[in-house]
Amino acid sequence: MVQITNTAQQQNSSQVAFISVSQMMELVRHIGTENFITGLISYLEQDFSRWGLFNKSPRFAAHSPDGVIELMPTGDLEQFSFKYVNGHPKNPMSGLQTVTAFGVLSNVATGYPLLLSEMTILTALRTAATSAMAAKYLAPKNASTMAMIGCGAQSEFQVIAFSTVLGINKIRLYDIDPEAVAKCQKNLAGKDLEIVACQSIDQALINANIITTCTADKRNATILTNEQVADGVHINAIGGDCPGKTELEAKLLRRADIFVEYEAQTRIEGDIQQLAANSPVTELHRVINQQQPGREDENQLTIFDGVGFAIEDFSALRYVYQLAHKYDLYRSLELLANPSNPKDLYGLAMMSE
Repeated sequence: MVQITNTAQQQNSSQVAFISVSQMMELVRHIGTENFITGLISYLEQDFSRWGLFNKSPRFAAHSPDGVIELMPTGDLEQFSFKYVNGHPKNPMSGLQTVTAFGVLSNVATGYPLLLSEMTILTALRTAATSAMAAKYLAPKNASTMAMIGCGAQSEFQVIAFSTVLGINKIRLYDIDPEAVAKCQKNLAGKDLEIVACQSIDQALINANIITTCTADKRNATILTNEQVADGVHINAIGGDCPGKTELEAKLLRRADIFVEYEAQTRIEGDIQQLAANSPVTELHRVINQQQPGREDENQLTIFDGVGFAIEDFSALRYVYQLAHKYDLYRSLELLANPSNPKDLYGLAMMSE
């Protein structure tokens, strides 16, 4: 594990490191998206390998007819993190993002926050990194073609992650919105990928070894049916991430070997909410720690039912905290009261300028 060191000054001052959207963009551009994702996967694997040391719980979610607002907390004996994130599928019709987020990383010993960071961009990167990390253990060997079903804000990150980590070089795109497909195709130009814009899901699935589903509608949907999917494929299902929101037909789920992040949360939010509570699934950390197998043969149908879990955000915040200090790409915010006498907060508040 890469440790976060804290000086007494950092722990006791009023200043907290802050990474804005523009600084996150600069950080990613500085080291390159591919290198950023590769480095983030290293942090994810470190933390998944010590899964038992974390406090874990399903995220708190406040649902409304228009979307959901969530808090995602976790921590070990040294650091604590949480993320605020929303999911509002109708937002793009008003020119707003479907998902926005920010996060905090804190020092457990003092309770003082170390970092406040934008996480809209960072969540897209960590979701892509988690998908690619799972596929390292679950996808068929020598996979070369991925069907990208859903070409919204997450799609390019997913494609770049799979290309970087697994060597995927053929991408078949489909979205019910042709403009989304055109946007994705334009953004991926120059990435040395063979990109095909498809007119249907069935066309997108032709010769695909990996299928990524990433749709946004907050409803029980059937994006993939059992009959559409051949044996030997890996499905990266990341769009179904809250109660009442699914992408895969239940019959397809029952046929596959299913892998999840944190079972207690995925039972509520993932595609497996359609299945019986005792249906078999494997938590991904057990595969990474070689406690259970991932892909065992080339004919196996595997599904990563990814909903996003707080430990992934913890890893991402640890990673950007180190990068931001390494490259001096952060600002300091006066976020905390810091009286010279810790017991005299009133004296500080009433102190004349």
